[in-house]
Amino acid sequence: MRRFDTTNLIRGAVTAALYAALTFVIPFSSGLMQVRLSEALCVLPYFCPASVWGLGIGCLLGNMLSGGIPIDVIGGSLATLLAAFLTYLMKKRNVSMYLTPLPAVIINAFAVGAILAFGYELAPFATCMLYVAIGQVIACYGIGIPLMLTLKRLPARIFSSTGQNHVPK
Repeated sequence: MRRFDTTNLIRGAVTAALYAALTFVIPFSSGLMQVRLSEALCVLPYFCPASVWGLGIGCLLGNMLSGGIPIDVIGGSLATLLAAFLTYLMKKRNVSMYLTPLPAVIINAFAVGAILAFGYELAPFATCMLYVAIGQVIACYGIGIPLMLTLKRLPARIFSSTGQNHVPK
């Protein structure tokens, strides 16, 4: 994330808006058994570094709009931000794109599982963690990987502020 210019500001803002809108509009984005389709966007840092902060802000807005408790709004958003940053690092280290959704699945299983178990007191921690992990796998692998395969077909310059190709081959 070397450049902070208008293009990257817009990319991050669009990512934030998409994440927040999908979280707020889709009815099964909250609760014990949640499939947050917006989490499929967590693969975007593999292509666009500006989406890291966009995902964090989008999650913050989505959680606020959904009426989350403070620990959910803050903790859930930090979990998504951390997962997005780790996804960005995976791209930099040339990790297989099929492993890209893994940080979002693992981090959210633990963090959101803990928030659901201890903040909302919905079920025991292990149960909450399992349900969140299942929902994350559905969103991040079931939708995120097809999204990645589609994005890989686009011209590399779409993701680059400098016009250089930095999309993984």
